[in-house]
Amino acid sequence: MRASVILAVSAAPAMAQTLAIGVGNPVNSADPQFTNTTSNIAMGNHVFDRLVHTDAALRREPGLAESYRPISDTVWEFKLRPGVTWHDGRPFTAEDVAFSIRRVPNVPGSTGGFTFAVRRITQVEVVDALTIRFHTNGPHPLLPTDLSQVAILARHVGEGVAAEDFNSGRAAIGTGPFRFVSYHPGSGAVFVRNDAYWGPAPAWARVDYKFLANDPARTAALLSGDVQIIDQVPTSDLPRLRRDARFRISEVDGVRVIFLQPDFSRTGEVPRVTDNQGRPLPRNPFLDLRVRRALNHAIDRQALAERVMEGTAVATGQWLPAGFYSYNPDVGVPAYDPALSRRLLAEAGFPDGFRLVLTSPSDRYPNDAKVAQAVAQFWTRVGVRTEVEALPWAVYSPRGATQAYAVRLHGWGSGTGEASYLLRNIIGTYDRAAGTGTANHMRYSNPALDGLTERAITTLDDGSREQILRQAVAMASEDLGFMPLFLLRNAWASRADLRHEPRADEQTLAQGVTPAH
Repeated sequence: MRASVILAVSAAPAMAQTLAIGVGNPVNSADPQFTNTTSNIAMGNHVFDRLVHTDAALRREPGLAESYRPISDTVWEFKLRPGVTWHDGRPFTAEDVAFSIRRVPNVPGSTGGFTFAVRRITQVEVVDALTIRFHTNGPHPLLPTDLSQVAILARHVGEGVAAEDFNSGRAAIGTGPFRFVSYHPGSGAVFVRNDAYWGPAPAWARVDYKFLANDPARTAALLSGDVQIIDQVPTSDLPRLRRDARFRISEVDGVRVIFLQPDFSRTGEVPRVTDNQGRPLPRNPFLDLRVRRALNHAIDRQALAERVMEGTAVATGQWLPAGFYSYNPDVGVPAYDPALSRRLLAEAGFPDGFRLVLTSPSDRYPNDAKVAQAVAQFWTRVGVRTEVEALPWAVYSPRGATQAYAVRLHGWGSGTGEASYLLRNIIGTYDRAAGTGTANHMRYSNPALDGLTERAITTLDDGSREQILRQAVAMASEDLGFMPLFLLRNAWASRADLRHEPRADEQTLAQGVTPAH
C-alpha cells in the first residue's frame, strides 16, 4: 500500500482548514424538508437547525428552543433561543418556526416525509417573538422528540420556494454552524463556517461534502488524501484500515435496521411473482401469513451478520438495539428453520414453491446487493426461486414509491431512538392526509397495530408508553408486515490526526470532527 499524504494538524491552523468528507449516500435535494432519509437530514444539519437537537446517543438537548413544557394535555409551549440570526443577518423568531411547521406537509414535489412529526398539531400560536405554542388534537408527549426531526427554515426566503431554490442556494439560508456555498446532485456540497453561530464554533472554515457511492472509490479517496474521513467503511476494507496507523476507526451500534418487505398493495396478481412455469399467480401470496412466516424462517440471520456483513451487523427480530427505550427483550431473533418453511409453504398451497424477484438497492446500504443475493439463496433452497434485481439508489428509491416491487430490501433508521418512529412511517397504514405510513411504500396495513401505536403516542406516562410500544413490537414481529434482518454497526474511517464522534443515527457531520491535538 502506498503511503498517503498526511498533513500535520495543530489546533490553531485547524480553524482555517478544509475538511473533506466522503459519504456513501448521495442527497437528492438541499431542501432539508424534502426527503426523510438520513443522508438528507445529515447534509441539512450543517446549514439548518431544529428546535430540539439530539446528541450522538439520540438523547434530546436544546436546539433553537432553549426549553419546552406542556402547559395542558393538548398544548406545548417552546421558549426560543434569543440572539439567533439567519445566515443573512435577519433575526430568528417564532414566525419562522410557525412557517416551517406549516410547510412540512406541503413541500413541493415531496411525498411528505416529515408529516408524521406535525400531523397532530392543530394550531400554531405565536405568543411573542421568542415564544410559540403548539396545540394538538389530543395528548402528544412525543412532540419534542418528533420536532427534533424537522428543520426550521427562514420565512422571509422560504415562502413559495421549491427544491431548486434550495439547490441553487437562494433559499438555503439557515441558522446552523455552516453557511451554504453550493450543491451539485450526484457530486456533493460545499459549506463554510458560520462565524455568527449561536453554538460551539466548528473547527473547520470550509467543508467539502463529497458523495462517493462506490465503496472502492470511497476507500481510495481516503487512502489518497482526497478526503480525510469516510462513512460506511466497506466491510472488506475495515481489517486493513484498523491495522494502518495512519487511520482511525470510529464505530457505534446503530439504529438502522435492514429489512425485507413484500407487496401488500394488491390482492390479485403481483408483478414478477409467478409459478414455476412463469405464469402469474392469481392471488397475492404475501397476504397469507403462512407464506410470510415461511420466508422469514428460511433466512439464517446469524450467517448474514457474521459472513456477508463480516461482523459489522447484529442479527435481530426487531428494529432497535438492546438498551434503547421500547426495545422488547422478549422478541428474539427468528429461528432459522428451512423444514418449517417448507411445511408452511405446503400448507399455504405452494408445495412446490413459486418464483419471485427481490429488488435491492446496489449502493445505499453496506453490502446491500450481497445481502439480497444471500437471501435469494436461502429462499431458493426452500422452493421460492428468487432472482435479485439490484438498482442504483437514484432508480430504486423513486420506483419503490410506486409499488413497483414484489419484495424489497430496504433500511430504516429510527432517528428518534424509540419504536413509534418506524411504526408510524414504515408499517403504519398509509394515509397521505393523516400523515401516517409516509414511507410505507408496500402498503402493509394492520388496524390493530395502528391502534396500539396511537395508544402509545398519546400516553403521557413514559413507563406506560414503553409497555404499549413493546406490545406493538411483539405484534409486528408476529404479523410480519416487514421482516427485520439485522442492525448495522456504523463505522467511519478518518486520518489518525482527527477525532470523530460516531452517531447511532449514522449521520456524518463535520461538526462532529475535530483535530486530535
